[in-house]
Amino acid sequence: MPHPTPTARPLPYEQYRGGISDDLGAPAGFAEIALSGPAVTQFDNLVHELYPDAARVDQARLQQLAAWLLSLREEEAVEELDARLSRMDELRALVQDPAWDCHEAQRKRIDKLLAYVDREDDLIPDSLPLLGRLDDVLLIELAWPAFAAEADEYRDFCNYRNTEHPAGSPTQQREAWLRDRLAELELLRLNTRIADEHFVGYTQEYQLRVK
Repeated sequence: MPHPTPTARPLPYEQYRGGISDDLGAPAGFAEIALSGPAVTQFDNLVHELYPDAARVDQARLQQLAAWLLSLREEEAVEELDARLSRMDELRALVQDPAWDCHEAQRKRIDKLLAYVDREDDLIPDSLPLLGRLDDVLLIELAWPAFAAEADEYRDFCNYRNTEHPAGSPTQQREAWLRDRLAELELLRLNTRIADEHFVGYTQEYQLRVK
């Protein structure tokens, strides 16, 4: 199964081959970025600290990803970057919400992710137009499976809180969400079982008639 990604369109990190390149094969405009081997290795280590099963990061793949980004129209490229960076707002809200019981280990992972994204002097300086956020969105993309389930649950909780307006303290609001969602799952399980029993009964009756 494919890993969950922060948007419906995964980055073509391992598939893209193309784009405008210079005489050395690097994407046009990428020469402005000084990528040292140790810096790329450090970035790769952070990716796998957050999500051990992520794809490996190396200079060649980074160059191809940069080529893909530069091959887009500027507004398309900005949309691709912003779509991933906006998911960080959800994680910030998640760790700050008193109604959400985020485990300490997960909180530390989120803090590390946010700390990198907030830095301006990371692998690719944020001051560089367009390409400056490439490493940030790549980190979000590759590490997202570590956060996807909790981000989806928190989004569902926020929708529930906004529509149902549960009473009580933040903790009681979250408990109400859990109770209602578990009740919905139990009802779905019951309806599925009843439907299965009806199907089995119909099949057995049909077989008897055929005989």
